[in-house]
Amino acid sequence: MLVRAGSYEALYDGFRWNLPEQLNMAAQVCDYWAGTAPDRVAIVDLSDGRQEITYGRLREMADGLAQALVARGIGRGDRVGVLRSQGAWCAAAHVAIWKIGAISIPLFKLFKQDALTSRVSDAGAQVVVTDAEGVGMLTALPGVSAFVPEEERLPGGRFETVETAADDPAVLIYTSGTTGSPKGALHAHRVLTGHLPGVEMSHDFLGEEDDCLWTPADWAWIGGLFDVLMPGLALGVPVVAARLAKFTPEECVRVVREASVRNVFFPPTALRMLKAADTRIEGLRTVASGGEPLGGEMLDWGRSAFGVTINEFYGQTECNMVASSCGALFSPLPGCLGKPVPGHEIAVLDEAGEPADGEGDVAIRRGSASMMLEYWKRPEATAEKFRGDWMLTGDRGAWEGDYLRFVGREDDVITSAGYRIGPAEIEDCLLKHPAVATVGVVGKPDEMRTEIVKAFVVLKDGETPSDEMAEALQVFVKERLASYSYPREIAFLDELPMTVTGKVIRKELKARAAAEGGS
Repeated sequence: MLVRAGSYEALYDGFRWNLPEQLNMAAQVCDYWAGTAPDRVAIVDLSDGRQEITYGRLREMADGLAQALVARGIGRGDRVGVLRSQGAWCAAAHVAIWKIGAISIPLFKLFKQDALTSRVSDAGAQVVVTDAEGVGMLTALPGVSAFVPEEERLPGGRFETVETAADDPAVLIYTSGTTGSPKGALHAHRVLTGHLPGVEMSHDFLGEEDDCLWTPADWAWIGGLFDVLMPGLALGVPVVAARLAKFTPEECVRVVREASVRNVFFPPTALRMLKAADTRIEGLRTVASGGEPLGGEMLDWGRSAFGVTINEFYGQTECNMVASSCGALFSPLPGCLGKPVPGHEIAVLDEAGEPADGEGDVAIRRGSASMMLEYWKRPEATAEKFRGDWMLTGDRGAWEGDYLRFVGREDDVITSAGYRIGPAEIEDCLLKHPAVATVGVVGKPDEMRTEIVKAFVVLKDGETPSDEMAEALQVFVKERLASYSYPREIAFLDELPMTVTGKVIRKELKARAAAEGGS
């Protein structure tokens, strides 16, 4: 765990990775606590009433499942899918796979057939741990067998976790695929250790007495699996499992109340939904958010709605939790994603790979414990991801002191009349308008200006799209931001295209804008 320091600088400068040569995540998240405090609550499962799963019970589940998988021929290095929603068996499945020395593949229950098939086939998985619903989803995959632990008579007794090195592969997480086909980021057993400092920072030193952690984000994604579930289990903080058929403010409040949640990771989309409904939640100690910048308006609202300052964090599937805010150490700077997390070195580079004077490419130095080993079976893509000692994130950023300001994805930055414009600031501005529920901003090709700024806006219930409304929104931005960055075109939509992790798919909005032709 992070040792509290009097200042961020002392914490960052004094930190050193302490990675043992032998490391297995199953021991970190299960075996340790099951051996020292077997009755300690690991998971509060609300999926069918309320059930508290202790570390001792979690180890029993994982040990039985591990033995059953070995009996099916699974061994070290084999890939095994996990197609389950939030729940104790989802956690136990990953633990069991790691105990064997195999590689787990988190899979999302809302995947359509093509998305599921492409990932399972690319990984070469022959077994997928799932539930009754998932069995039907896997019938179209030849050579892949579904394993439903609740329907099996699992062996009893202990399964001794195999010895693995910190750099041995453990989990294969596919990117969301918003640009090109999804790529599998192969991570080692050290990936959890690499997440812990950032998770602790984003929750103002997670691990206080009565802390209880939850996210509506699915555990099939790195945000749910390694920003919440596994760090919580490793730190001895109870993690809430709640399968929400659909996220609603009402269901969110219910989960927090029933499970006595104190610490939440809210994706930006969830926060926007809560804000649009003017939802207030009491009793929280920390709220963290990551995925895209929130902006000053959302931060101000969060203080009022939750009574705490939202801690933003930054990372990606390939190398996560590398920057974070931490209200216990320093105040947030709107538009920025916090400061580098101890153990991770971040740079903003120019085209020559040197520190940029202003905006540049956000990069992370090799050596970060949460950095992937490689893209699965894609050596060329892996090589393209790196520039010397730095992993390129594909994001544009700039330093404001030691705060990292996020400008946008490299392919999201808008070039208009010689200006380079990040969409995040415009989106944040439009979200301050009382009629706007959510918004996505992209560049639209323009013969004169190269691109113009175009905003796709979803209005709040009761508001009516019109030319007058569009003009009012343009004036609203003109009065608050630089004159060159206001949206010259505004389109009203019923909903924005979103990834399954709740990010706006700007690629689709850009394609839509480009198809409209010249302005």
